[in-house]
Amino acid sequence: MNNPSNISSELHVIFGTGPLGTSVMRELVARGKRVRMVNRSGKAAELPASVEVVSGDAYDSNSTRAVTKGAAVVYQCAQPAYHEWRQKFPALQQGILDGVAANSAKFIVGENVYMYGEVKGPIREDLPYAAHTKKGKVRAQMSEILLAAHKSGKVRVAMARASDFYGPGVLESLVGDRVVYPALAGKSASFAGDLDAPHTITYINDFGKAMVILGERDEALGQAWHVPNAEPLTQRQIGEVIFKELGTPPKISAMGRLMMQIGGIFIVGARETVEMMYEFEKPFVVDSRKFEKAFGMKATPIREGIQQMIAWYKAHPQVKGAH
Repeated sequence: MNNPSNISSELHVIFGTGPLGTSVMRELVARGKRVRMVNRSGKAAELPASVEVVSGDAYDSNSTRAVTKGAAVVYQCAQPAYHEWRQKFPALQQGILDGVAANSAKFIVGENVYMYGEVKGPIREDLPYAAHTKKGKVRAQMSEILLAAHKSGKVRVAMARASDFYGPGVLESLVGDRVVYPALAGKSASFAGDLDAPHTITYINDFGKAMVILGERDEALGQAWHVPNAEPLTQRQIGEVIFKELGTPPKISAMGRLMMQIGGIFIVGARETVEMMYEFEKPFVVDSRKFEKAFGMKATPIREGIQQMIAWYKAHPQVKGAH
């Protein structure tokens, strides 16, 4: 933990206290920065004593202006529930954007790669937005608004884009609680789609570090950047690495589109995943060379990331009754 006397007076504000917001916080704290995290409750667990947590309403620009006053950089790591993206996400991000603009802070926004739609070959930043899904169209719309705000001089923006998360604190993801908790219990780890199609995954701490780097570098502004990713493995290979680290025989299964549709009758998360199944049924490879070349950062090797993920899951046993 940093000694308060060694903490920089420069304020960095993070919206969201989930896995991404927490990973940004860890990187900033390691760099001796003054950190304020914002969520609705004003409470968060397992944070260093030096980190301030405040309550704020991301939908209200007056609130976001107040909590970002004096900030050098603001990181957008908040999002509504997956099934509420269309209804709530644009308004949430606009509320933060307006508050940040009023205070002239840099705005670093965490995104994914839904806006490109189904792509043959590696997914690069220069591809057009060709989303055919509801959530992909929301992402495209939000990204266009950010770039327009930057071009107009309203706010200085950079966008960090990641593939499916894995790592400490990551639960609802391709390599999340439906994979790791069963594996820890000696049961079958459940993936999605084609187990033998290569699929890029993003280590959550690499995502956080990349967002901090974008906040430091003015040449990053006005652009989208794919954060560094390790070489893609198939889901089967990812599962095999997990079970090898656990020292147990691999038990790996995959839920197909039909089963996801059936599951969606009862589970809203599964229902919302059906339209995104194209990502898991064919090769899904995200090219991050632009970021790596510009900023010299390399991704954490997948085995190392998985070791850290397993350690976190062991320290946070599954709550009885959770999926």
